[in-house]
Amino acid sequence: MTDPTDDLNADNGVYKTLLESTKAIPWKIDWKTMRFAYIGPQIEALLGWSPASWASAEDWAARMHPEDREWVVNFCVSQSKDGCDHEADYRALTQDGRYVWIRDVVHVVRDAAGEVDCLVGFMFDISERKETEQKLIVLQKELEALSFKDGLTGVANRRMFDSILETEWTNARRNSQPLSLILIDIDYFKQYNDHYGHIQGDDCLKRVGQVLDSAATRARDLVARFGGEEFALVLPETDATAALKVAERCRSLIFKEQIPHPTSPVSRILTASLGVGTIIPGHQDRPLAFIEAVDRQLYQAKQAGRNRVASGNE
Repeated sequence: MTDPTDDLNADNGVYKTLLESTKAIPWKIDWKTMRFAYIGPQIEALLGWSPASWASAEDWAARMHPEDREWVVNFCVSQSKDGCDHEADYRALTQDGRYVWIRDVVHVVRDAAGEVDCLVGFMFDISERKETEQKLIVLQKELEALSFKDGLTGVANRRMFDSILETEWTNARRNSQPLSLILIDIDYFKQYNDHYGHIQGDDCLKRVGQVLDSAATRARDLVARFGGEEFALVLPETDATAALKVAERCRSLIFKEQIPHPTSPVSRILTASLGVGTIIPGHQDRPLAFIEAVDRQLYQAKQAGRNRVASGNE
């Protein structure tokens, strides 16, 4: 007749072999002493620290990134006291000074009286997953940036214009500060496209976008492609006199690019018409009405012969 303890030892040996053959790192901590009763040998392959060096929970906490340590320790202790299974992601220190992302999955074991007896769990190496997550976050930010950028000219797109104008409108109304807007339209751009073709037409738009971007000198100034051959400049905390000067500078810079336009009735060189408006918004005012008012000034500039600036504040 076989000894039952032999079977038990054999079972324990099988379980141990299974545990130590996985990539996950098994461990056990006695709750009363907060000392490791066991930690799998895989810990040495992952972090470089020998299993024997994991004596207590203090070793676990000390080998954690300083930025993660306080919240992870507090969270795990709190959850364990409440008898709640939990998990935490943190950066674990390797023996050679690097950090590896770990996911610790913790199960709380209670004794017959319902008190916490020990904690058992698994550590998983999630470095690759975290690296992938970080790449996805960076990619998402890049995509968000692209979603606010005009794909052709590289300046802000209409979506970004609408968002920034709304923000600056609120700031201007709250602080009783002037807000200026310039709308710029390339003169006879259809004729330019018809003469040179769309490829060169696109190149022309890029050059104009770059020129206008150089005219917006302050951090909060925004240059956006408003649509087609039309651009916009949002100028926060800019009064009518200053806005008119910026508009004249834009017109001058576009002309100084000396982009040939032989089919323009205005000039053999590419020109633009500009409308300017300034407002200190009141609670009854609306951004759309302001844009429409500036657009009417742009129309006036065109009607007056183009290659000029028209301002409602003149």
